Formats: sequence, C-alpha cells, structure tokens
Amino acid sequence: MLPLKDTVQSRSFPIVNWLIIALNVLFFFMLISLGPRAELWMTALGLVPARLLRYPGLFEFATIFTSMFLHGGWAHLFSNMLALYIFGDNVEDRLGSGRYLLFYLLCGFAAAVVHVFLNPNSTIPTVGASGAISGVLAAYFIFFPSARVITLVPLFFLPWFVEIPAVFYLGFWFVSQLFNGLLTVVSGAQALGGVAWWAHVGGFVAGLVLGPIFARRRYIRRIYPDEYFPW
Repeated sequence: MLPLKDTVQSRSFPIVNWLIIALNVLFFFMLISLGPRAELWMTALGLVPARLLRYPGLFEFATIFTSMFLHGGWAHLFSNMLALYIFGDNVEDRLGSGRYLLFYLLCGFAAAVVHVFLNPNSTIPTVGASGAISGVLAAYFIFFPSARVITLVPLFFLPWFVEIPAVFYLGFWFVSQLFNGLLTVVSGAQALGGVAWWAHVGGFVAGLVLGPIFARRRYIRRIYPDEYFPW
C-alpha cells in the first residue's frame, strides 16, 4: 500500500515541514555527490549506539540529530519524505511552526534514545528521519481521527485507489512496527531487514505523549461531518 494524500486541508503554509523535507533532500544529494567517500560521512554522522555510549562527547551526542537528516538510499528517502509531506503539514498547522520544529526534533531524540537503549552494543550506523516522522504520525493519529488516507493498492496487477480511515492506517502501521520490534527481541537480531523498528515505536509513543502538550491552546477546530467539508 502506498499512501498518496490525506483528506485534510492545511489552513496555513507548512514552512517548517517543507524546510525539513528540503534539508533531507539537500543532504542526500550532497552525500551521493561524494561518491565513495559518502560511506565515511554516513558512518561519522550516523548514530552508532556503541560509539555513543563508549565516547559520550558533544560530537557523538550531535549524531542523534545529524542522523535524522541522512538516508541510505532513494527508496529510504522517498518513503520518509512522502509520509512527511502527507501528514506533516496538518500537524504543523495544529502545533504552530515553532512548536512543530521542536516537537519533530524531540520525537527524533526519543526514537534515538530507545534505539540506543535496546541496542547498546550495535556498531551499525543508524540514519533516517523515520523516528521523528513516527512522532508526526502519532500526532496526526490524535488530532485528525476522522481523516482518511487515499492509498494506492496494487491488486491483481491493477491500481486501486482506496480511502482508508487514518486511525486504521496509522494504527496498523504502529502495530506492524511493534510486531517487528518484538521479533528482533525474540530472534536476538539488532534490526531485522536493516530497519530500526524500536526507533519507530519510540518516536510514535513520544508523539502520542508530546502531541497534546505541544498543541496550541487557542486552536479552535470546527467539527464537520467528515474532513472533506468545506474543502
């Protein structure tokens, strides 16, 4: 299933969300322009749990944040930025731009802490915005329960466009991350398929907790029969 868009129209221009997307894309192209040296930079700027715990200096602490803006390939970048594009604008609209930026970074931080805690001996660099974006998905889950996600479902080699309630789509996504995370515990693997599942879980839980705290108190939401009206 590939999400294409949601049914909620943002009421303001999501400048921070677009800035985050632009920075991720910019850093990705900067890295691939380095050729063979890109791997060295990924290792240096990625989050390495064992290295952070063994050498807890300022630079290693900074990798918690630098790793949020690095991606390991085109598919990794595209999937993350697509999710941020679909869900991030509405969350920024609800929180306000300044709060949204802080919220995003804190969710990414929480995701990194969970990953390090559960994989203290890992020497594999962890990169990607997935942890922070998981927090954004959680906030969307809370703020827009009646929204729907227009999803492309390839069925019998034909494209089908299906509207899935956001609570089901995001709820299923979280359960799948939790299930895969539990599999890593059972199997003893640090990250099945190279994915830091527990970072996703940690970011999502952080979003559930921080979303209501960061929401603008004066935000008055009009209630409509569904998210389409009056858009």
